[in-house]
Amino acid sequence: MELRHLRYFVMVAEERHFTRAAARLHMQQPPLSQQIRALETELGFDLFKRHPKGVDLTTGGAAFLEEAQAILARVEDGARRAARVATGVEGTLTIGFTSSAAAHPLIPRIIRAYREQYPAVSITLQEGNAGRLTERACAGELEVGILRAPVGRPAGIDFHRLLVEELLWVLPVGHPALASSDGGIDLQILRNEPFILVRRPGAPGMYANLLRVCQAAGFEPKVAFEVERMLTNVSLVAAGEGISVVPASMRDIHRDSVVYRRILGARPRLVAPLTMVCRRFNQSPALQNFIRLARQWAKEHRAQALRK
Repeated sequence: MELRHLRYFVMVAEERHFTRAAARLHMQQPPLSQQIRALETELGFDLFKRHPKGVDLTTGGAAFLEEAQAILARVEDGARRAARVATGVEGTLTIGFTSSAAAHPLIPRIIRAYREQYPAVSITLQEGNAGRLTERACAGELEVGILRAPVGRPAGIDFHRLLVEELLWVLPVGHPALASSDGGIDLQILRNEPFILVRRPGAPGMYANLLRVCQAAGFEPKVAFEVERMLTNVSLVAAGEGISVVPASMRDIHRDSVVYRRILGARPRLVAPLTMVCRRFNQSPALQNFIRLARQWAKEHRAQALRK
């Protein structure tokens, strides 16, 4: 039994006439009659009572009509849904992010815009560090990760850099170095300060970059604490436990108890990228739409920043 047999049967049942049904199906009447006979033979009972003016459904035919219509409706619904999934209008998307990446205003804007444009896509949001997000993207456990500096470049993984912002000093209110600076603070001035940094496994890129510029300036930073998230290091700075560096987009956190300043004397300049990581192959349409939208919003964000 094929779907076309069900369609033939439903058409004859609606028209109560083989010739009219054949016309609607754009076929000749004899082949249609033959197909219905074959269907009846397969089912083992008559679907129609034939008479000179047309046909009427048998009791079995009436019961089979309900089932045939339901099957065809499910097939049509399935085809429509499959088409929506194939174009990314419907589906699922798992997005992972680091806390410092999520703190950038661009990321919630992208996710909100995506939800508005593709409301039938079910989104799952998960937090993790950069290393773990990259591993999970490699394993196919999430479609896209949003992080700062990449942690290596595994085969089969794409990295889309959305933007780059500068890193800033974070010092507690009243720190002596603030007395002589309202614009920036040179690296050498803070060489003896206790540093609070995100753990290397979580943010090895930015951690390593900071160590390199300190070493290039002739000193090893004193690492007082290593924390899991950048939001935590700002809180510890506010508590007077040391100093730290964070992306410029985080400069509104704890503004009553910490001060943000530009980093002077760093060679090369310390920056914090915003990076999107995903598998290169077998990308779902929902993911492709997210990548396209994220890059579009990032481009607009960069253009706005240049105009300021």
